[in-house]
Amino acid sequence: MREPLFILSREDWSLHRKGYDDQRRHQEKVKEAIRQRLPDLIADESIILTDGKQVVKVPIRSLDEFRFRFNENKGKRVGSGRGDSRVGDVLGQAGGALPGSGGMGPGAGEAPGIDTYEVHVELEEIEDMVFADWRLPNLKRKDEVQSTADGLAWTDVRPKGLSGNLDKRRTLLHHLRRNAARGVRGIGRIREEDLRYKVWEEHPVPDSRAVIFAMMDTSGSMGEFEKYAARTAFFWMTRFLRRQYRQVAIEFIAHHTAAKRVSEEEFFTRAESGGTACSSAYRLALDLIRDQYSPSRYNIYTFHVSDGDNLPSDNEPCLRHIRELLELACAVGFAEVNPYNRPSLLISQLQQLDHPDFRLLRIRERSDILGALRQFFTPAKEGAR
Repeated sequence: MREPLFILSREDWSLHRKGYDDQRRHQEKVKEAIRQRLPDLIADESIILTDGKQVVKVPIRSLDEFRFRFNENKGKRVGSGRGDSRVGDVLGQAGGALPGSGGMGPGAGEAPGIDTYEVHVELEEIEDMVFADWRLPNLKRKDEVQSTADGLAWTDVRPKGLSGNLDKRRTLLHHLRRNAARGVRGIGRIREEDLRYKVWEEHPVPDSRAVIFAMMDTSGSMGEFEKYAARTAFFWMTRFLRRQYRQVAIEFIAHHTAAKRVSEEEFFTRAESGGTACSSAYRLALDLIRDQYSPSRYNIYTFHVSDGDNLPSDNEPCLRHIRELLELACAVGFAEVNPYNRPSLLISQLQQLDHPDFRLLRIRERSDILGALRQFFTPAKEGAR
C-alpha cells in the first residue's frame, strides 16, 4: 500500500519555508551566543561541581522579524529630510538612554531595552564546540598494540541474516537478475529468495595508546582561585580524553613536597597543605613510565598545574626531570596559575626551555583556562619536532 501524498499550496509552502528559516536563524543565534561565551561557560562552577549531566542556560537576544520601524522621536535620520544636509551634520539626538544601554543617561530612562531570554543547552553541545579543534599533539600509532575493543568489518553477503542488516541494493539487484532470467523487465514483487543480508565479523585493530599524567599542586600556597582554575582545567581535560579517545589512560598525581598517585575522586577533592616541591611529581611520573608505560607502547603526555611557588632548591631538579621527560614524551605542559602576576624563579627557568614539545601556559583569570587547554591540545606543526 502506497503512503498518502500530501500537496502543499503556495501559501502553505511559504509559511513552512518561513518557519524553517526562523528556526535556522534561531539555531545560528544560539550557537553564536555559545561561541562568544565559551571562556566563561567552561569556567562555570555549577558545571564543574556536577557529574557532567548538566543543562546550561545561555542568554541570547531575541530575534526580531523583518518589518518597518518608525522613528518614535520624530527626528531626522539618514534618508529623511530635504537633502540639504552635509557630511558631518548631526541629524538628531535621542533623549534618555539608548535602547539596551542601561545606565547611559541621567535618572530613569524611557527607552525600551533589548529583549533577551535564556535557552537551555545540553553540556554535550558545548563540548562539541570546545573540543572541535582539540587533538593530542604528536600522536603516533603503536602498531604492535592491539585494541581490546574489536573492530567491525562487513565481510560477506548471505541470503539469511538479521533484518537490520538487510542490504537493499544487493536485494534489488538480485531481484532484477531473477526477473531478467525469466524475460521480465523491471521491478515486480520482491520475494524471500531475493533478500540479501550483510554479514560482519569482529577483528582486533591496531590502536594508538596514550597515557597522560595529570599533575596538580596541592600545597598550601594554592589559594581559592588557584585551586578552582586547576580543577576546572583537569575537569575539561578528562572529559575531552574520555570522549575523543578510546585507549587513553589518565594517571592522577597530587603533590606538595611529596607526590602521590591518587584516585580520580581524591584528586578533585584533595585539600591543600604543606610546602611545594614540583620535582616530586615529575620524578613519580618517570618512575611510572619505567614500570608501566613504556614509550615503545604508549604515547606519553604530562600536564602540570601549579602556582609556580616552588622551593628554590627544587628548581634545578625540576628542570632536570622535565628535560628527561621531553626525551620520552610527546608533549609536556606546565600551566602557571598566577592571578597576581608575581615573578617566580621556577617560571623564569622554565622560560629558558627551548623545546618544541614543551608548552608553558599562563592562567591569570577565569577566561584564560580555555586558552591554556586549547594551546596544549593543539597539534604540532609539520616539521616542528
